[in-house]
Amino acid sequence: MADATPDDIIRATLRGARRIAVVGASPKAHRASHEVMRFLQGKGYRCIPVNPGHAGETLLGETVYPDLASIPEPVDFVDVFRNSAAAGAVVDEAIAAGARVVWMQLGVVNEEAAERGRRAGLTVIMDRCPVIEWGRLGLG
Repeated sequence: MADATPDDIIRATLRGARRIAVVGASPKAHRASHEVMRFLQGKGYRCIPVNPGHAGETLLGETVYPDLASIPEPVDFVDVFRNSAAAGAVVDEAIAAGARVVWMQLGVVNEEAAERGRRAGLTVIMDRCPVIEWGRLGLG
């Protein structure tokens, strides 16, 4: 079930971000993380893939990092393509990295992690996909 994040927050998140860390990015073109990363790049975002199993490789023109702490520049939001249980550690990494937003993909819900993120001042969006929200909200 989608969270109750208001549309204006989702719209502001998508309009205000420039750099997105895609945690769980896959080099397999048929995987949702790959498709979402490609879509977001096509909309002008800099997407930085995070996947420890592919660290050091290149994915869609970007170097893959093993974790958020290894990214040498700040990211605006963290797009989480991990299961709900693993999302908690990603939220903690996002807090430590100074991200402003954690966006958990469709099917990813971790209320405890979301609360930790909110207490740390992050916007937390759960169980939603930025590609779907882009279309639903009629963004350019």
